[in-house]
Amino acid sequence: MTERIVACICEGGAESEIIRILLENDRLIFREVDLLDGKTLRCRSGKEFQEQYLRMEHPVTVEVFRILDSRRERFKIDKAYIHKVEVREVITSPEIEMLIILKEGKAKEYEKSGLKPSEYCKGVLRMKKVKQREFIREYFSDVDDLIECLKIYKSRNQNSRELTLYDLIR
Repeated sequence: MTERIVACICEGGAESEIIRILLENDRLIFREVDLLDGKTLRCRSGKEFQEQYLRMEHPVTVEVFRILDSRRERFKIDKAYIHKVEVREVITSPEIEMLIILKEGKAKEYEKSGLKPSEYCKGVLRMKKVKQREFIREYFSDVDDLIECLKIYKSRNQNSRELTLYDLIR
């Protein structure tokens, strides 16, 4: 039996692949064996999550890490289940494509462009598949490069109280 139960809920495939890379390299504050259902989840609704996972008995509180780019999206858990979870939101705003812009050393040029990160990657960097798992896996094949980009991304975050992916690195 595991000492902890972690629900890692990823907004999209790119975020999920980044978590997968970090898990495979044992660089996160939780391990793959800690994951609820043994994988990252795509369950965005609190109600859906509680119906699927909280109706069963768990020996410990379920740690929920929601990885998303929206600060407004709410994850509502009914009062009957709230004691079973500890929810932490990990914000990837503006977008996960910022990691690519940072790795390419194009942050200053991007800021002057007035484009969204996804538009900059597609139009200026000519990287059309930046959200696809295969692209992320190949592009960040060196986990140390990925972690360095996460560190820079964290340092650029205006809200120091927000968790970022770098806060999940051990």
